[in-house]
Amino acid sequence: MTLPNAPGVDDQPLIERTGPKPLMWFTAVVAIGLSLFQLYSAGIQPLGLFYQRTIHLALVMMLVFLIFPPHGRKRGPFAALIDVGFFCAAFYSGYYIVWNLDEIINRAGFWSDQDILAAVIATVTLLEASRRAVGLGLTVIGLIAILYAFAGARGELPWLGEWLPGILNHRGYSMERLAAQLYLGQEGIFGIPLGVAATFVFVFVLFGAVLETTGAGRFFIDLAFAGTGRQRGGPAKAAVLASATMGSISGSAIANVVTSGSFTIPLMKKLGYKPAQAGGVEAAASTGGQIMPPLMGAGAFLIAEYTGTAYIDVVKVSVFPALLYFSTVYLFVHIIALKQGMSGMQASELPQVRDVLMKGWYLLLPVLLLVAMLVAGYSPLRVGFWAVISILVVAGLNGLWMAARQGLRENRLLDALWQACLKGFHKTLVGLELGARNALAVSIACGVAGIIVAVVGLTGLGLKFSSMMIALSGGNLIVAVFLIAIASLILGLGLPVTAAYIVLIILVGPALTVEFGVPLLVAHLLVFWYSQDSNVTPPVALAGYAAAAIAGSKTMETSVQAWKFAKGLYLIPLYMVFHPEIIMGASLDVLLWKGLMIILGLAAFAAAIEGYLFTRFANWMRVVTAVATVLVFFPEMWHQAIAGATIVLMLTLNWLQYRRENAAMA
Repeated sequence: MTLPNAPGVDDQPLIERTGPKPLMWFTAVVAIGLSLFQLYSAGIQPLGLFYQRTIHLALVMMLVFLIFPPHGRKRGPFAALIDVGFFCAAFYSGYYIVWNLDEIINRAGFWSDQDILAAVIATVTLLEASRRAVGLGLTVIGLIAILYAFAGARGELPWLGEWLPGILNHRGYSMERLAAQLYLGQEGIFGIPLGVAATFVFVFVLFGAVLETTGAGRFFIDLAFAGTGRQRGGPAKAAVLASATMGSISGSAIANVVTSGSFTIPLMKKLGYKPAQAGGVEAAASTGGQIMPPLMGAGAFLIAEYTGTAYIDVVKVSVFPALLYFSTVYLFVHIIALKQGMSGMQASELPQVRDVLMKGWYLLLPVLLLVAMLVAGYSPLRVGFWAVISILVVAGLNGLWMAARQGLRENRLLDALWQACLKGFHKTLVGLELGARNALAVSIACGVAGIIVAVVGLTGLGLKFSSMMIALSGGNLIVAVFLIAIASLILGLGLPVTAAYIVLIILVGPALTVEFGVPLLVAHLLVFWYSQDSNVTPPVALAGYAAAAIAGSKTMETSVQAWKFAKGLYLIPLYMVFHPEIIMGASLDVLLWKGLMIILGLAAFAAAIEGYLFTRFANWMRVVTAVATVLVFFPEMWHQAIAGATIVLMLTLNWLQYRRENAAMA
C-alpha cells in the first residue's frame, strides 16, 4: 500500500502553537479546562441556564484572547497589555452573572449601574473576540444591529433614525434597555444560539476532535479509498465518501478541505482531473459534510431548538436529502471520469478493506454507540458525553493491547504499558485542547448572533423584513426562494454558516411559514442548506478558495467547478419546498414516488449539464432532459409523470446509443 499519509491526520501536529512557552502552556490549561467543564456539565452535573452559558462564554473568550493577537501573528508589549485587559474583561463577564445571579433575578427590570457596566463590558469584549476568531464581517453586523437599536426618537441616536426608510423606522432604545436585553436576559447573548453551542455542539465537536487524535481521519480516508479507488475516477469518489464521514463530524467545510483535500486533490490530478475540477470536487464534497447527520455543523441542534422538533427526528429527515446531495456529486465525478477516459488506481497502490477494518475497526464502535443511543431516545447532550468517553476507552484499551503484545515480544511488558499510558494521556489532553479550539468560532458566532436576534426581537425587524420580502416577491414562492438564496450568499460574505442561518431564519422565517405556507421544519432546512452556499458559490466560495490553494488552480475557476458540482445544494431544498412530504411524511406510495422523482431529476440534471451519461448526449437530448428536470419540481403529479417518463426515455436512448457504439467498436 503506497498511499501517503494525509497531512493533519498522522504526520503533522493537530494544533499549531505559537508564542512563548508559558503562554502556550497556559492556553492549553484553559482549553483543557473548558473541555473538562463541558464534559462535567454534560454527563455528571447539569448546570442551570445562566451558569452553563456564562461560564462557557467566559472561558471561550478568554481562550480567544490567548490564541489570537490583536493584529498579525506576533504580540508586542502594547498588544500584550491589550490582551491582558480583554482577558480580564472576559473573565469578569462570566464572573459577574455567576456571582450575582440571585440578586440580578430579584431586581429584574430595575437594573443597577453596575449591571449596565457589566453588560457593556461583556458586549464590547464579545465583539472584539468575534473580530479575532470569526472575522470582521460578523463584528460589523453586530455593531450595525446595536446602532439600529439606538436609532429612533427615544433611542441614544435619534438623529440616525431620520435616515431610516419608513418601514425600518422604530421608536429607538436607551443604553440601559438594550444592555439589559443583550446581557441580563435569555433572549440576547445568552439566548438559544449560544445555549446550543454551549451544550450539544461543543460536546460533539469535542467528540470529533478526540476521534481525530485517535486516527479516525486516516481510517475513514483509507476505508474510502479501499472501497472506491479501483473505480474510474477513484480518488474523486473517495473524496466524496471521506468528506461525507469526516465532514459530518468535523463541523467545518474548510477544515475538511485542508484535511482530506491535501491528500485527495493531488491524487485526483495524478489520475487526470484538471486542477480546478479536483479542487471543485473536494470543495463540494466537504460542503456536503455540513448537511450530513449526525452533527450537520451545528444545524441539527439549532433546527431542533427553533422548531421544537426532537433532535433525532431532525437527523432522520435529513439523512435522505444528504444522501441525495452526495449521490449528485458522486454522479458528476463518475460522468467526468467517463468523459475523460480515466481509469482507477492500481490495486498495489490501495489498501484492502479487510486490512483497514482489521487495523481500525474499534474506531467504529463509538460512532455505532452514538447512533444506537440517539435511536434509543437518549438526550443528545448525554449521548455526546458517552460518545467522548467511549472513544477514549476503546482507543485506550487498543493502545494497551498493542503495547502489551509488543512488550511481551521484547520482554519489557511493564515499560511498554507505562509508555502506552503516557502516550494515551498525552493524546487525551491534545484531544481536549483541540476540541476547545475547534469550538471557538461556533461559540463566538452564536454569541454575536444572539445580539442580532435580540435586536430583531426588540425592534420588530423580523416582521418588517418579512413584509419587504413579500412585497419584492409579489407573493410568488419561487421568487421568494430566489431572494433567500441571494440573501444567504450576501450574508455568507461576512458570516460563518451557523450565524448566517440564524440571522436569515429570524428574518425570513415568518414570511415563509405564515405567508407562503411552508412547513416550519422545511423552512428551516431550506434556509440552513442555502446558508452553506458561501462555501461553493462565486464570488465567495470559501471552501473553493481553500481547495484552489491545494490544487494550484485559479480561485475563480475552482469556485465555478465547486458551484457546478454542488448544485444539489440548491435543487434539493427547492424540491423540499414544493414537495414537503419527503420531510414531513406521507403514505409509503407517495414517499416512494416523490423519492423516485427527485432521484431521476438529479440524475437528469447532471446528465444535461455534462452532456454525458453512458455516452455523449445529442444537443436536442440535453435540451429535452433539462426541460424534464424542471418539470420534476412541479407539485402536480401529472407534471412529474410526464417528466419522469421523458427522463427515462432519454436515459434509455443514451444507453442504447452506448450499446451501439460498443458493438461497432467490437
